[in-house]
Amino acid sequence: MKTRSRRLLVAGIAGATAAGVALAAAPLATADEAGRHHGNHRSVIFVNGDGMSAAHREAARLNLKGRFGQLEMNKLPAAGFEATTPDDPSTVITDSAAAATAWATGKKTYNGAISVDPSGKALTYLGAEAKKAGKATGLVTTAQVTDASPAAFFSSTAQRSQQSEIARQYLEVSKPDVILGGGEDWWYPAGNPGEFQDNPAKDPTEQSKSTAGDLVAKAKSKGYQYVSSPEQLAKAKSGKLLGLFSNEEMFEQRPEGEGDLYAPKPTLQAMTEKALSTVSKNKKGFFLFVEEEGVDEFSHENNGEKMLKAMAALDQTVGMLRKYVAKHPDTLLVVTGDHDCGGLTVEDTGTTDESGDGISAEDGPFTVAGSKYTFDLDWTTSGHTGVPTPVTAAGYGASGLVGSYQNTHVHTVLRNVLLGR
Repeated sequence: MKTRSRRLLVAGIAGATAAGVALAAAPLATADEAGRHHGNHRSVIFVNGDGMSAAHREAARLNLKGRFGQLEMNKLPAAGFEATTPDDPSTVITDSAAAATAWATGKKTYNGAISVDPSGKALTYLGAEAKKAGKATGLVTTAQVTDASPAAFFSSTAQRSQQSEIARQYLEVSKPDVILGGGEDWWYPAGNPGEFQDNPAKDPTEQSKSTAGDLVAKAKSKGYQYVSSPEQLAKAKSGKLLGLFSNEEMFEQRPEGEGDLYAPKPTLQAMTEKALSTVSKNKKGFFLFVEEEGVDEFSHENNGEKMLKAMAALDQTVGMLRKYVAKHPDTLLVVTGDHDCGGLTVEDTGTTDESGDGISAEDGPFTVAGSKYTFDLDWTTSGHTGVPTPVTAAGYGASGLVGSYQNTHVHTVLRNVLLGR
């Protein structure tokens, strides 16, 4: 794809309806009422398209499903919007750490914080509460497994950069049953490359750097199976499972044509299927966090081509999860994004440059599936913005996510479903 022209545009929340987010008039109460018969054995699958706003969803809908088709995530019957403002002394624009902390704890905090309040005091996070209630827990991501979003649900640190400390807390404190994704560098000390070589040609900066010793060995000593390839993942037996499949993220985030690559192995869906098959065996229910990180990272690079590939992988995974929830009405499925990234909007091709100021980048054209039409993506920043993000949901308690609210409200709904309160 080419970067054609420059313009400054703001993608407003008015694009939400066009994105097909508020879609169905499905009978939400049906799933809710069915779930009530299962007592406190309920489950939650929480899916984060990191950096995903209404514009990302609409771009993916056009590209994957055509003019009048719908994404799997947009077929979920309950829809709402969450405001993402952090409690930060210097900005009203959130990062992933503060946003995930709001989901995991129900409290606002500063950017960079992992489940601590603005004074640095540790907060109670949902992964630990679910485990205490006897439920299985797990996390799946195409980022480092110790990256900010999963970390907030299973650890507590003053700064998101403390990734080896986050890994240590996984093993010794929150004890998720399944941990799958990237980030092996944070689990092995310097000088021990693990399964993935240090300083690889695709990114010479990557190398092992654990500050807490050999955490893979520690995981094994605590009963985790360790796998590092798709083949090993497929053969893994039920039980505690740690899978690390790359040095850092499971892709290469760069501008288009500059070494960018999106081809996670194993795929997000394969990791999610393995995690789901494991945690769903718990008769008391489970909490499973699933994240596609590429949406955010490629939006930071204004890379529409790879962002759309990440969206495709995410939506395919949601399709699989929709089928699971349809058969298990005591489970809540939620799909959302922690913040917008890129200040993205969707435009017609061939439009003129409105600003000529060199601030924003127009990317495209991209095809509309099954048609002669094309569209452009217009990026207005390489950072995050403060627009609300769409929330769609299905299953037990989904109706609680209809409307407009702060991101802390999502925590309230998740916790009520999991803990019956």
